[in-house]
Amino acid sequence: MIANSKLKEVFEVDKEFGAFYTGGKVAWSKDASKIYCQNVTKINIVDIETVSITSSIGQNVEDEDLEDQIYTFALSPANDFIVSAHKSALLKLWQVEGEVKLKKMWKSLHNGPISQIEFNEDQTLVASGGIDGIIRLWNFDLQVCAATLKGCQGVISAMKFVKSSDGEVEWLVAAGDDHVINAFNLKTGQLEKQFKSHFSTVTDFSFCGEFMVSTGRDKVVILWNFDEIKHIRTIPVYESIETVHILAPSMKLPGGIKVGKTDIFALIGGEEGDLKVWDMNNSKLVYKQENPLLKSAEQKGGLSITDVVYNESSKQIAVVSVDHNIVIHKISSFKCVKQLVGFSDEIIDLVLVGPKDKFIVMASNSPDIKAFDRETMNCKLLKGHTDIVLGLCGYKSWLVSSGKDCSVRVWHIDAENFEFTCVASGTRHTAAVAAVDISRSLDFFASASQDKCIKVWKMVKERAADSSECMLNCINSQLAHEKDINSIKVSPNDKFIATGSQDKTAKLWDARTLELVHVFRGHRRGIWTVQFSPVDQILLTTSADCTIRLWSLSDTTCLKSFEGHESSVLKALFVTDGMQILSTGADGLIKCWNIKNSECVQTLDRHQSRIWAVAVASDETCFYTGGADSMLILWKDVSEEKRIEKITKLQETALEDQQLSNLIHQKKMLKALKLALKLDRPATTLKIINTIIKTREEGLEDTIGSLNEGNKESLLRHAINWNTNGRNTVAAQLVINILLSDVLTKKLNVKGLRNVIEETLPYTERHFNRMTQYLKDIQILNYTLNCTQPHLSEIKMEEESD
Repeated sequence: MIANSKLKEVFEVDKEFGAFYTGGKVAWSKDASKIYCQNVTKINIVDIETVSITSSIGQNVEDEDLEDQIYTFALSPANDFIVSAHKSALLKLWQVEGEVKLKKMWKSLHNGPISQIEFNEDQTLVASGGIDGIIRLWNFDLQVCAATLKGCQGVISAMKFVKSSDGEVEWLVAAGDDHVINAFNLKTGQLEKQFKSHFSTVTDFSFCGEFMVSTGRDKVVILWNFDEIKHIRTIPVYESIETVHILAPSMKLPGGIKVGKTDIFALIGGEEGDLKVWDMNNSKLVYKQENPLLKSAEQKGGLSITDVVYNESSKQIAVVSVDHNIVIHKISSFKCVKQLVGFSDEIIDLVLVGPKDKFIVMASNSPDIKAFDRETMNCKLLKGHTDIVLGLCGYKSWLVSSGKDCSVRVWHIDAENFEFTCVASGTRHTAAVAAVDISRSLDFFASASQDKCIKVWKMVKERAADSSECMLNCINSQLAHEKDINSIKVSPNDKFIATGSQDKTAKLWDARTLELVHVFRGHRRGIWTVQFSPVDQILLTTSADCTIRLWSLSDTTCLKSFEGHESSVLKALFVTDGMQILSTGADGLIKCWNIKNSECVQTLDRHQSRIWAVAVASDETCFYTGGADSMLILWKDVSEEKRIEKITKLQETALEDQQLSNLIHQKKMLKALKLALKLDRPATTLKIINTIIKTREEGLEDTIGSLNEGNKESLLRHAINWNTNGRNTVAAQLVINILLSDVLTKKLNVKGLRNVIEETLPYTERHFNRMTQYLKDIQILNYTLNCTQPHLSEIKMEEESD
């Protein structure tokens, strides 16, 4: 081992990446810098550049019984207010410009949850539509109900304010369960228009001049003349549509397509997961998104895209998926600008790959692998697996994945363009592939499956000539264990492979022939992790018996056992050149162990549940953890900073001690007293006070009067401490008397004054009783002396006469 390596002593949370969007409405700020995302009881304001939550609106409580769930919300056109609808049947008005705060709340008056909220263009009205089929108009300034609109049936599925083509009449357009689109004249409050052609739920509508385009789950898009209440044409699109947006004239699309002044181009998204643009005048599909990042709905009639939000200032669209991802596209090219993962589900595995660990790759409860740029947290979804991904490993510019679909895949990483390309795949396993590991020579990788077999695969580094995936060649295969295999690792020199299984054993295999070399027995329950030491011939294992063990590779003996986790130890890695171990458990704890003395250096408690995954940076300055609580946490090693801080503090303290000593020696008592109080030195403060009392008692009040309020509070705490010792009674009582006089004259405001007095009274009463007894004794002594004085005089005279 390298003796000069500085051990890790202190880790702190650097960043947390939790769920910021769990379904519901999404709104975009005017300047396209922020996005507002619904998250159960909160609305998170997310900075798009850093993908971090800058602030949250709403309730943040852990007790589910007290949760006030948000059903939906609306962002005002000026981006300064939000109105949210809550489970408590309240509507709440929030200020979001500047400091985020609640301005007002009022009863919604709806029978049941609110499904839709909208602002009108000039921000004078707010409309709320509920599952009771009623729409209420609220005066925005007064928050009072201005009108109740009836006519829709069942749940309000879509609702928008719109002005007539001549701008004279403002309408509220809404649709319910009866598949009819209703238009209410806001001047009269009456239902004046109805549009009946849909045969299923109407999901959205968009307006352009006198025209309206509506979509629904009946797999059609309909063009209407809104002013004349006229059905113009119905276009079958053969998929359920959730959202529609009419593109503005002169807008450019890929392929040199430009929207003309008289064109009505409708952008739609729905079941198939891709964006399409239809020419409504000519019933023609003019653009279909190539290589969409969102997959088609698993079931016919299901959802893939739930919303498309357009931002005028940036000419970008945010596509919201059913699995809580937000994909931002530049509308001129429909290329992905950024992907935001709102909710990761349970994090199963993590790995750092690319030059200088540029990317962190995550496997969650999904067939899609999530790759993040660590600097921007921009996400890329890697598609290829058809079932949940279980295992990941990476080295340099290569990534290997495995999953429940019984397959393994090899990915090449183009760091410059943030591209992950699947170059090869293999499906020789007959059950879910739980773990994979890649050799340092990049010649092969190994996989372990629930079919109890391990396999060695030849590494493929190039795609086929026709750009299709190559088939991986299995070099060797071996039936390895009696039960499921949880972990597999290739040794640093690529000569051995280690496996850990639910059969309570770990095994060492020859990497070339897959011949069994050693069997490690001793754990009482299944083994979760195996790991080779980077510098010694040692194998690490973790188990469901709550222990970590180190084994000698030469004779299979157990060298050390670490106990401290209260549940299964799920993952462990060597750090600090093999001198320490970083472990995670089902108890939600992370522990750092010193191998030399078998002690736990630090325990980190931030996760709320099992920690399945940990990935350490190559320079060991930080590491990531993820688990069942869906939280991805970045931990930073601050050991060196803490050491430097401690040394600096000691140096400063030494200098201040010397300065304090010099001030006392120079008889500069006021300055010395201030410094002693700053350093929190009760004994030195007492020495200074006693010196002042002996020198000039009447100067004590002036000295204390020269102190600021903070110093006086510190002095009062010190005096209370001195008051517990009878030897310091005089100094303590004098100081307390002076300071309490300042309190009575309101020159000093002491926090928790009642507690201060309660702490002081018992000792003060004891000192008072003792002084009273002393005075009594002195009076008795004086009385005795006075009584014996005449007799002493007579005796003295007799002695003189003799």
